Amino acid sequence: MIADQLILDKKSTKANYREDRKSDKPIRSIAKAISWRIIGTLDTLLVSYLLTGKVVLAASIASIDFVTKMVLYFFHERIWNRIGWGK
Repeated sequence: MIADQLILDKKSTKANYREDRKSDKPIRSIAKAISWRIIGTLDTLLVSYLLTGKVVLAASIASIDFVTKMVLYFFHERIWNRIGWGK
């Protein structure tokens, strides 16, 4: 069913700048990325600590995880913002 909608949906067109700017602004994507990464980083910190037993190592892993995944999430959000499917 999803594949049918993606393949057979003749109404959808590629979004241009004017259409895209009506949707979530980049600053909203940044705020969502930060809030989600705080939750994700706390999870990573806890799991890393449980596995290693070392607070410093767990904090290092969580810090790297925070930055890399926030950047990835931002671009993921911006790409999905351009997709008209499901809106």
